[in-house]
Order: sequence, then structure tokens, then C-alpha cells
Amino acid sequence: MKFEQIISDLKNKVYYPIYVLMGEEPFFIDQISDYIEDNLLEESEKSFNLIISYGKDTDVQTLISYAKRFPMMANHQVIIVKEAQNLDKIDDFQSYLENPLKSTILILCYKYKTLDKRKTFTKSITKHGVLFESNKLYDNQLPGWIANYIKQKGYSISPKAALLLSEYLGADLSRIVNELGKVMLNVPTKTEITAEHIEQNIGISKDFNVFELQKAIGNKNIFKANQIIAYFAANPKDNPLVVTISNFYQFFSKILVYHSLSDKSRNTVAAALSINPFFVNDYQTAAKNYNSRKLVSIISYLREYDLKSKGIDNVSATEGELLKELLYKIMH
Repeated sequence: MKFEQIISDLKNKVYYPIYVLMGEEPFFIDQISDYIEDNLLEESEKSFNLIISYGKDTDVQTLISYAKRFPMMANHQVIIVKEAQNLDKIDDFQSYLENPLKSTILILCYKYKTLDKRKTFTKSITKHGVLFESNKLYDNQLPGWIANYIKQKGYSISPKAALLLSEYLGADLSRIVNELGKVMLNVPTKTEITAEHIEQNIGISKDFNVFELQKAIGNKNIFKANQIIAYFAANPKDNPLVVTISNFYQFFSKILVYHSLSDKSRNTVAAALSINPFFVNDYQTAAKNYNSRKLVSIISYLREYDLKSKGIDNVSATEGELLKELLYKIMH
């Protein structure tokens, strides 16, 4: 079942006797678990009907004994098992799943791992309850996810601001949400969040970031590119070279893909490069300035300087010095 469907069902008071929330992305698991903890019981009901356990501190048979109890002065009891991946013999829940108590809502938060979907136990979950797999988002999915999250909160966000956040914070959804919370505290609802809002409230520079550096390189704006790498060199902790090179690799690889497209219409390019159509012009400009032969050389430089950033064939050059060398080779 999808995350949105689970939350929708919960809001409509459609409950299942067991929820197994598993996978590499803890954010969605926490969102579902927290919603159940906060909303399924009244405050007056929680003292007797809400049990929160940790996998390393309990066992399956104890949890089954809890699950077989009837609620006290409430319609349901809720049992949340955090870090359920630490439970021994989790398959022993099979006997309970064959006849679960409908007034009990059991939630197993099985983080960073997944259960074998071929097993009888896992199949029983899908028969009697909810099996949710929380997958990590790919980098190219982050701006879209940010835009959708902001929309649900009553705001909109510019493509540049969404990309800036995703490139600076990476795929840490909890951190992204926390940082966006700072913005929303200071911006009225129904506002479009811009790069200026991001800079003012989070501290990510709207002018000196890897996105603007890529744009300057794509435009062959040597002066602007050197301004940005000077800023990077002065703030190496906020702009590690290995991350910059990784972003460069994605950028130039997409330009190479652009050259291979027979149909270079806006929507086709956006789909092929997995980018927002807003940024298509940037890639079209960069493609005019860097032909396929030059791009192959650039990708070779990126591999070379990635190794140097990790100390291979590099005795004393700083990250700032390496970035300046790399920029010169890219743009000349």
C-alpha cells in the first residue's frame, strides 16, 4: 500500500489489525507511526490503551500477549514497536496473524531493512493488514517531492528553490522537512517560497551554490564561475569537493544525453534528463557550449579529480586548489 493511501485511510478511520512499516527511508515510517500514535486514541484513552516498545527490549510472545488484550474504555488499543528489526523470531507473529484481534492495532516499525516477501508471514501481513515498503528517493525525485510536500502545507515553491534545497541537503527527508519548517514559520501561507526565502531562513546562498556554478559553467561565464569557486574554497565544510564533483558528473552526463536526443523539444528533453522543464534552457545553452567530444574529456577530468580529492596522486593541493584546476580544464 502507498504512503498516501495509508494516511488517507487512517484519516477516514479505516484501520487494520497490523501494520508492518519497513524499508530504507525512515521518514515515511515515522510519519505513519507518529500519526497513529497522535490521532487514533483520545488523550484520556492513551494511559491504558497505548503501548510503545522497542525491538531490543521485548520479544514476540510478550507482544502477542499484549495484542490479545481487549481495550479499556476505548474502541482500540494501539501497540507500536519501534526498531522492530531488532526483534528475534519475528516470524512467530504468524500464529497471531491467523486470528488477529480487531480491536488491537499493532504497528511494527522495521527500519533500514525489508522482510522477505516470499515468506508465509509476509504474505499473511498483506492478507490481514498493511505491508508498507519505504524506499529512499532518488536525487532527481527530491525537487518534485519537496514541491508536493510544500503544496500540502498551503505553499508553493519555485523550481530553483526546490533544486537548491535538494542539492544542498541531499535525500535526508527529515532534515528537509525541518529546514522547510523554519521557512514556513516566517512566510505567510499561499506564498511561493523562493531562493531568497531559502537564503534568509536556512542560510543556503542563492548566488554561491553548486546549481549557480553549473549554470555559470554552462553559460561559459568564467568570471561568475571563478567567484563561486572562490566562495567554495573559503567555505570547504559547506561545499565539499567530492559532492561538487558528483553534481558535476550528473550535470555533464545529462548534457551528453541531450546531444544524443533526436527530439529536442522541451517536454522530451525534460523527460529524458529527468529535470523540471524550467531548467531545459540551461541544458540547451550548455550543449551549445560543450560538444560531445569535450564532454567526454570533462567526464574524464571529473574521475581524475575525484581521485585527487581522496588523496590519490595528490600530495598537498587543497580542495580549493583542485577545484580551480578542474574548472580551468572544463572551461578551456
